[in-house]
Amino acid sequence: MPHDDKPLGRSDLHGPARDFADFCDAEFERRRNSDEPFDEDAYLEAMNIVLRKLSDRTEQDIA
Repeated sequence: MPHDDKPLGRSDLHGPARDFADFCDAEFERRRNSDEPFDEDAYLEAMNIVLRKLSDRTEQDIA
């Protein structure tokens, strides 16, 4: 299953959520290209949970 899509649209992310997503994208590619075992689905699931929490918090701060 390819994971080329970004988990959330970049235009929807602000502040810490956007910074975290940028970090995760880079780390995902680093891990994917290493020789170490890597559970891509678990990584993406965890990343999406954190991004939802950060996005919810950012939206509350903006409102």
